[in-house]
Amino acid sequence: MEELGKIVLRTTFFYFFIVFLYRIMGKREIGQLGIIDLIVSILIAELVAISIENIGDSIFLTIVPLLLLVLLELFLAFLSIKSRTFRTIFGGKPSMIICNGRVNYHEMMRQRYSLDDLLLSLRQKKIKSIDEVEYAFLEPNGTLSIFPYSFLHTHSSYPMPLILDGEIQKNTLLYFHKDANWLEEKLAKRNILVADVFYAFYKKHKIYLVKKPNS
Repeated sequence: MEELGKIVLRTTFFYFFIVFLYRIMGKREIGQLGIIDLIVSILIAELVAISIENIGDSIFLTIVPLLLLVLLELFLAFLSIKSRTFRTIFGGKPSMIICNGRVNYHEMMRQRYSLDDLLLSLRQKKIKSIDEVEYAFLEPNGTLSIFPYSFLHTHSSYPMPLILDGEIQKNTLLYFHKDANWLEEKLAKRNILVADVFYAFYKKHKIYLVKKPNS
């Protein structure tokens, strides 16, 4: 009975302790977790399970590594905010699966995303067939963002990102059959440097941008 009581106390303690840790990390829901967040979540679950099973060990042998994981996750999250390169390497970036109603089979193969996966995601969004979709993006967390056609089934121009946090998006330029020199010349006419641009997108043959603060 004493052993059962210890298990109950440890389980209750770690329940509230983990809630506290996740509040610090700012997590919302499992479907929004990136690779780093998912690894941290798995390790936290394993450490807590081991601690509950081994009631003879000190509880601090679990608390210390849990706090270390939280600090590591917060540090990596800070790096992700400061460095887009780091964010892309560890978090990935969206992939365009459907563009103007056409399925990008090459990108699907590169992402190992099957046609069955695509159809399943469409059904979950209550979309009956692929021809109802104008744009679809496979997000880094594995979810599919879908933009159906308008009621009149007219084509619209999706605002493709040209610059994100001062870095040129070469894949977008290739899609529009442009290069970095073309983009830099366009910005030079407006006396703007690429490094000074926080966000820029291309829509209807025009470049719209937001400059970085104090630039």
